[in-house]
Amino acid sequence: MLNQSLFLIEYQLHGEARSFIIRTEKMDNAEAWHWAACDAGVGVIPRFRTADLKKISRPLAERYGITDVHWEKSSIA
Repeated sequence: MLNQSLFLIEYQLHGEARSFIIRTEKMDNAEAWHWAACDAGVGVIPRFRTADLKKISRPLAERYGITDVHWEKSSIA
């Protein structure tokens, strides 16, 4: 928990801009696409950190209308 940071993820869902903040240890493009899909209701949010769920890939997310996923470390403390 000490190594977690806040990240802002912005994306488009069927042309509508959406954004959210998530607290996690690491973020990269694959993680951002997965979490954007979860926020859009496509992916499954794990109940436990150790749950081994399949991540939503960019091509699969794009099939559901998710585009333009961008992320950055949040400036919120």
